[in-house]
Amino acid sequence: MAHRTPLKRNEYLCAIEMNQSGKYCLRLRASFGRRDWVLSVYFLASSFDRAMKKLEESMQYLQRNEDRLWFWAVDRSDDPNLAGEMLREAGLRLDQRTDFPRRLAGMAVSPGRPVPAFQIAPLRRGLAESVSNLRAAVASD
Repeated sequence: MAHRTPLKRNEYLCAIEMNQSGKYCLRLRASFGRRDWVLSVYFLASSFDRAMKKLEESMQYLQRNEDRLWFWAVDRSDDPNLAGEMLREAGLRLDQRTDFPRRLAGMAVSPGRPVPAFQIAPLRRGLAESVSNLRAAVASD
């Protein structure tokens, strides 16, 4: 009987928080299965809808540029800040924080494939629930 090799997938964990100025801070932790490495990024958005649009664009960007980001982030080229510069071009920032919120939503995608829109819908619902819980907690304070 032939043994199957485990399917390597890219996994994305997302968490959304509100900062003191009322902006949404969406944190994204991408685990790339092909090379077994993790990249944590974040971005700010003024509304929930903009955060979801930016999330979809960010996931597409990370999927398309996985190899380039890995080369510059993990291989430590002559310019170690190049991966951060590449991310800034896409409107993302490297997330230096080690802790990750407990309330999160996640999804997995095959490497090299675009992120299908139908997979983002459950992710959006999970993040919307997190935001409504945040709003309820703020209102009760």
